[in-house]
Amino acid sequence: MARIAREFGFSETVFLQTPESQRNAARVRIFTPFGELPFAGHPTIGAAVHLGLRRGVSAVRLEENVGVITCLVERNSKKVGQASFRIPKPPVETGRVPGAEDIGPALGLAAADIGFADHVPGRWSAGLEFTLVPVRDRSALSAIVPDVANWESVFGRGHGANVYAYTASPEDADSDFSARMLSPDLGEDAATGSAAAALIGPVAQRNAQADGQTNLVIEQGVDMGRPSRITMQISRRNGELVHAGIGGSAIIVGEGELEF
Repeated sequence: MARIAREFGFSETVFLQTPESQRNAARVRIFTPFGELPFAGHPTIGAAVHLGLRRGVSAVRLEENVGVITCLVERNSKKVGQASFRIPKPPVETGRVPGAEDIGPALGLAAADIGFADHVPGRWSAGLEFTLVPVRDRSALSAIVPDVANWESVFGRGHGANVYAYTASPEDADSDFSARMLSPDLGEDAATGSAAAALIGPVAQRNAQADGQTNLVIEQGVDMGRPSRITMQISRRNGELVHAGIGGSAIIVGEGELEF
């Protein structure tokens, strides 16, 4: 599986296997060209849509390395569907990050471009760790040019060195946040559900209603010419996060066989 993922070169490659329990639709393993991931959002969405469309069902249970994930699937057409799921682990803050005077230059920005409203950089995880970096506005987000040579000295190594830069979308936009995911290994990613899941942490602290459900939309991949939309569902009770979910759409674009 690792060799196939390296050959494909996609940000993630999903392998569907026979589940350990008959109650579940598949055992899911997710690989980047560099190794296996315990969880990733968009591969989960893609696997769920694929299985839901092929089997004609509205819900599938997937066995991933972080546990069993139940996905709700909605069919739009024969080859297009949407899926959403409760994230397997609640987002938690996992560590401290450098100050804006270091983060700004590492992203090709000024220190004054880092942060907006009461959002500040932090390191969060909902199964995979990311450095979440709020930036001033949409123009600052588009202006990011990573300083690869100094990346490790600022963000460290490992998955937490992957940066999910985000900002509030303009008032007339049909999304709530705009984001870019930047990785020293993978480059830029068009859709990163695991990062969106981590982002629920600070958003729930700062933006979500004190109680009740909030539905938000992230646009990503715009600066790559590969736009995507990721939904976030946040529910709070008595000021505490009681539900966190993400969703998105997928389309079947082809099929084939591998010969060994």
